[in-house]
Amino acid sequence: MTEMTDRFRALHEDGTFVMPNPWDAGSARILESLGFQALATTSAGQAATKGRYDQSITFDELLTHAEELVAAIQVPLNLDSERCFADDPAGVEANVTRMGETGAAGCSIEDYNPETGSIDSLSQTVERVAAAVQGAKASGMMVTARTENHLYGIDDLDDTIGRLTAFAEVGADVLYAPGLVDTELIRRVVEAVSRPINVLVFPNGPTVPELAAVGVRRVSTGSSLLQSVHGALVKAGEELLAPGTLGFAEQRMTSEQLKAAFGARDGK
Repeated sequence: MTEMTDRFRALHEDGTFVMPNPWDAGSARILESLGFQALATTSAGQAATKGRYDQSITFDELLTHAEELVAAIQVPLNLDSERCFADDPAGVEANVTRMGETGAAGCSIEDYNPETGSIDSLSQTVERVAAAVQGAKASGMMVTARTENHLYGIDDLDDTIGRLTAFAEVGADVLYAPGLVDTELIRRVVEAVSRPINVLVFPNGPTVPELAAVGVRRVSTGSSLLQSVHGALVKAGEELLAPGTLGFAEQRMTSEQLKAAFGARDGK
């Protein structure tokens, strides 16, 4: 265990916290300066910084990204590590061990396979989650096990709960079913499983207080923050092209905010 993994575990013990997803060291420092107690990478966001779409990051690129963000911030970092970049449990275990060596406090493993375009079988996924849990032991990282059912049109809540329960039984620390946006369904998941639940926020979905009210422990943003920034960039570019005004600059960070995010500090 390290100070960061201990701090990360403590955040999950009571109440609800928001863990936003920066896409580079600069956005991580900005979010940290605002007071967030933990951050997480986003595979879609990292891919976008390279001009690529989601599910195109390599394992080496993830490791480099993790090391850069860990070096830039002083709060725990969770890694969006997709399927852990391995087809077999032994590879999952080895890769999670390597992720722990970056200084990250947690990582995730999901059951959607982009190569087959389908959700992995439950038995296969359980073996992979168990391997991730084993691989995390050396560093003390928390393992978040995800089922992608609701992102890919499988709205079978019983299957989702069954998968999450099976992941908990093999040692997953946090459970996650991105795509759930109905508060009552989220409540049912929280009440049915024995681990902290992470929920991904969506536009027009439940607010953080609403999620807290049904027992959600952790709230993440995925790529939505970067998409919002990209949306602002598009509007600014369109304004520059026509009518050529600079109204977008009214939303820029102040000098005080820049100093708070990027100024020199002890140990960094």
